[in-house]
Order: sequence, then structure tokens, then C-alpha cells
Amino acid sequence: MSAPDKSPAFDSIVVAAGTTCADAIAEAGLPTTGPRAIVVVRDEQGGLRDLSWAPEAPAEVEPVPMDSPDGLNVLRHSCAHVLAQAVQDLYPQARLGIGPPIRDGFYYDFDVETPFQPEDLKKLEKRMQEIVKSGQRFSRRDYESRDEARRELADEPYKLLLVDVKGDVEDPEVMEVGGGGLTVYDNVDGKTGERVWGDLCRGPHLPSTRMIPAFKLMRSAAAYWMGSEKNPQLQRIYGTAWPSRDAQKEYLHLLEEAAKRDHRKLGAQLDLFSFPEVLGSGLPVFHPKGAIVRHIMESYLRERQAEAGYQVVNTPHLTKGALFETSGHLPYYADSMFPPMQMEGADYYVKSMNCPMHNLIFASRGRSYRELPLRLSEFGTVYRYEKSGVVHGLTRVRGMTQDDAHIYCTKEQMTGEIKELLAFVLRLLRDYGLDDFYLELSTRDDSPKFMGDEAQWEEATAALREAAEESGLELIPDPGGAAFYGPKISVQAKDAIGRSWQMSTIQLDFNQPARFGLEYSADDGTRRQPVMIHRALFGSIERFFGVLTEHYAGAFPAWLAPVQAVGIPIRDENVPYLTDFFAQLTDHGIRGEVDVSDDRMQKKVRNAQLQKIPFMVLAGDTDQADQTVSFRYRDGSQRNGVPVGEAVRHVVDVVRSRTNVGPSAA
Repeated sequence: MSAPDKSPAFDSIVVAAGTTCADAIAEAGLPTTGPRAIVVVRDEQGGLRDLSWAPEAPAEVEPVPMDSPDGLNVLRHSCAHVLAQAVQDLYPQARLGIGPPIRDGFYYDFDVETPFQPEDLKKLEKRMQEIVKSGQRFSRRDYESRDEARRELADEPYKLLLVDVKGDVEDPEVMEVGGGGLTVYDNVDGKTGERVWGDLCRGPHLPSTRMIPAFKLMRSAAAYWMGSEKNPQLQRIYGTAWPSRDAQKEYLHLLEEAAKRDHRKLGAQLDLFSFPEVLGSGLPVFHPKGAIVRHIMESYLRERQAEAGYQVVNTPHLTKGALFETSGHLPYYADSMFPPMQMEGADYYVKSMNCPMHNLIFASRGRSYRELPLRLSEFGTVYRYEKSGVVHGLTRVRGMTQDDAHIYCTKEQMTGEIKELLAFVLRLLRDYGLDDFYLELSTRDDSPKFMGDEAQWEEATAALREAAEESGLELIPDPGGAAFYGPKISVQAKDAIGRSWQMSTIQLDFNQPARFGLEYSADDGTRRQPVMIHRALFGSIERFFGVLTEHYAGAFPAWLAPVQAVGIPIRDENVPYLTDFFAQLTDHGIRGEVDVSDDRMQKKVRNAQLQKIPFMVLAGDTDQADQTVSFRYRDGSQRNGVPVGEAVRHVVDVVRSRTNVGPSAA
């Protein structure tokens, strides 16, 4: 998720009874064209309304511009309707699924006999341009009854399914129903007023297709109806839409840059990791070079955690189901767990979380207030059932190792511990080269997916909010995004090209200590329940590895690079000299090797560049005679004739400094 739009909001206006919002917007002199054009309004109850809405009594409304988060959703959903109209214009037998706005764009699902091909997308995009230029109006119309909707949508089987459930759909991507009634949006010819197409939809929409400034169809893919493998497979077309051509151009450039940084491609190119099909989806293996990077990441965190008073524990990968019943995972989290294995008359589960086992460690003996805060940490491997459609490289896997920690403290220690923990997390992320953050505060909503006392949730939320606000970082609310057992702060970090990634999480939990009956002896001799704080700095090692790979485009800083230096002899006769030099580097813990392949020197340099090795150390006859070496760096800069002792110190100093830039001669 990206940080919300920073464009200033418009002041509210009052719409007179019987006056359309469009007329009120025009009378107020608010923009009707360009990225800041007002596309819908927010009424006094917080709902979004079309500009054609005319209230029966005077109403105060908030104008919503196209470049705001809500405005972008309206733009993109309207674009999805234009796509669906284009598909049925060119492929009349296509049946409609759903077509919501999503992050950075939209999609629409279709039931068609033949999958869409790239040339189909070009034809559809051309037809969409024609629809946009024709200036069709989006016109809202209410169905008087379900029977009327069924009659009109008789040829649309998937829409009929939605008519039958009406407002009972909880999926936020279902835009067709859920507004308290059944409505259709007709596309009306701007000149003749004739209805040319329509779609079941709760809206709202742009006033006219002509307001769509920029869009592009991106790709097509197979998708199951409503995301369930039990349902028919449809064809999904993805597109993007933006409030200006410049904004879209910038986004497409970002995609090009992101493609160059794709960690899946770089993982293969740099021989870091792979995804063997024989293992199954979402189960990566790390090759020697990738394992080196992973080991360094883990080792550095272990050092910092030891300094911060964490104690290391280890727990098994398997448990009887009763443990997850006690923790609440089976009642509230079973859909994300792998199914049980039957052994010795009991159900066993691979663990999806480490926290229940850490609770057992806390409960293994009596605890005193003098031991608190007790900080337990584990690099624990967990397994979660992610649907195949959402598994993605290292950033969304089914088997992952979490840098998990659970802190048990008193209520009096709770707020201070959270503040220090957040500061600790931010320091560590900066150490790895991430330094642009904002925070999300995820809380419960009214759904039944959360357990525990509401007053305790409020207390936990208040403590997290206080720590987050004190950090000085932007804080964004995320209602309904909490874990089932408690609210959380998540640290969102921006990478080198401005993309936001969810990294560390800090969760506050009153529920699991109660469910496990955890207690400590207080200073007054009474038995009290500790507060539990869940913390994962990386989220998972795999995800963090993937994010860092893309952040650095595979060019890891010298301290993290799997190969820190490579020796490139000018002639074969220089190999022994370079080998002696690299022996000195090895004595200082530097990971290096001399390229003794049959390739020519220029090819060896090129190979080192492709492998993104920080230090290329070259030596020829002159260097050998003068006891010097020459450096070539990843940025193309060079240092020639560096004395051997100075060269060794240079490499060692850069690596030990843990700097995340360079090295360079510039």
C-alpha cells in the first residue's frame, strides 16, 4: 500500500435542494477538468455520490478530486466499465464477471471461449479510446425489484448470482452490489441520449467517459470467479488509469524500472535462489551465494538483538492441533493454515505462527516481575497456505523464516517498551539502507474475525498510537487490518524507486496471555497477567531478501554482497600475484576469488559487472613489479596503482563500515 495522496482537500460546499452537485460545483468555481477535477462528492454520512445527485434538502458535501485516493478509484472503476463495454462490442458472446478498481489500476473478468491475446488487447484499447472520445454519460438507474434485475440481466449468469446475494457480499472488490439496493449504470450517448450499454453497479462513476484522461491495458490472465478454485475459470484483463498523461507516463516508467529490479530475475542471474517446481509453489531454495547474504542478514540482527537483551529460543515445526485451539489460530486463522496430518490418533499441524510455542516457554516455570520485560527471539520457520494466485517470488511464499520475537512485560512497561521497540526497528531498517518510512495503525472493526474484550483492544490501540505519534512519522489508519488477537503498527518502507513495502510489525496482545493462563509474580506478591508484544523486524527473511534485492537492483552494498571482490589478472602470469593478494583479504574475512577462467580480461570485467561485485581488483606486470593493484568499481570509476597494503585496508574498511553506498573512486 502506498501513502495516501498529499493533494489538499477542497472545502465543503452546500448543495441547494433540487440542485445537482455538478451545478453546485460549477457555481462554486471548482475545477471540472484536469487532475484536480471534481469527479464525485462525499455526503454528510460519508458516502460517495455522483455529480448528478440532487439532494431533496440542502446538503453539505465534500468535493472529491480525481487525483485523490477516492477519486482515483472512481476513475479506474469507470474505466473498467469502458473496458467491459469494449469487450462486448467486439466479442458479443462475452459474459461479464466483476470489474473493480485496484491499486494502480483496475481489472474486469470475462467468460469467453478463447483466452485474450496481446493483439486482442490492442483492439480493445482502440475501441475504448473511441468510447472515451464519444463522451458517453454514466447514468444511474435503480431496479425496482430483484425480478426486474433478473429479467434485464437474464443473459449475464454471473451478474444474476450477484443479484441473488444483493448486499450480502463482503468482498471489497465486488462493486456491483452492496449499496443497499440494486442499481445499474447505463452508458448513454452524449448526443442522442440513447442507452448504448449498461452494467449492474453500485457506483459512483465519472459524469462522462470524456473525463478519462489516460489509460492503458496491461495484460490478461486466468482467474477463478470470486477467487475460488471451485468456480469457473474466467479471463481477467488488467488495466491502469491516471488523472493525467504525465502521471501515467511516470507510472509506466516506474514499471520498466521495477522490471529491471525484479528479484526473481536477479535471483537467477546472480545465482542467489530458485523455485523448483518439484517442491511446489511458494517454496524457495537458497543457493550458496544467496545463503551467504541471508546468513549475514540474520547474523547482524542476532548481534543487535543480543545487545538489546533478547534471549534466543528454538521451537519445533510441528504441533498437535490443541495448541492452536488454545491460541485461537484454529478458530480464527485456519484458512491460512495447511490441513492437519493424522498421526497417533491426533491432528498435527505444521506451525503457522511461533507465538503459541513461545507462550509455552514462558509458562514452563514460575515468572517474577524482576524477569520482565522478557524478550524471546527465534528465527522460526512457519508455513502458511497462500492461494497460488497470490504467491509471488520471495515476497509472498508458503514457507518462510520469521525473525520473530515476543516480549512479555507488565502493563506499566507496555508503552515504554513499544516506543523503544519501534525505535529499535527503525534503526535496524536504516542499517540495511532503508530510510524512508511511514506507519500504519491496524485496528479491529465490527466483523467477527477478532477475539477478545473491546476495552482491552482500545487500551492496546491507544498504547500503539502513542508510540507511533511520538516517532514523528506519518501515521495512517487501517481499520479492520489488525491481527485476530490484537492491533498492530506496521512499518512501511519506500525503496530506491519509491515503492512502498510493508516491513516490520509490532502487535500488542492481551488475548493470548489470557488464553494460555500466563502469569507472573508481581512486586506485591499477587499473580498478574503479562502483556505480550509480537515483533517481526523483517516480516520474513525471504520477503526482506526480496525487497533488498529490488532496492539495490542486485548490487548489494559491500558488507552484504555474496562476493565482495574479484581478482582479474591482465595475463595468466599475474594469477599467483593476485592469489597472494586475495589471501590477505581472506585473512581479514573478505569474500573474494580470482577469476582464473579462460575468458579474456575484458570478458572477465564484464562478468564481474553482471554479477554486481563491489570490488574488481586488476593487476598486470607493472602492478606486480610495483607491488600495487588497480580497482575498478561498479559505477565504472577506477583507482590505479594502489599499494597492496593500502588496497587491503581500503577493502576491509569499506566492508567493516557497513556503508550502504559505493564503493567508488568518485
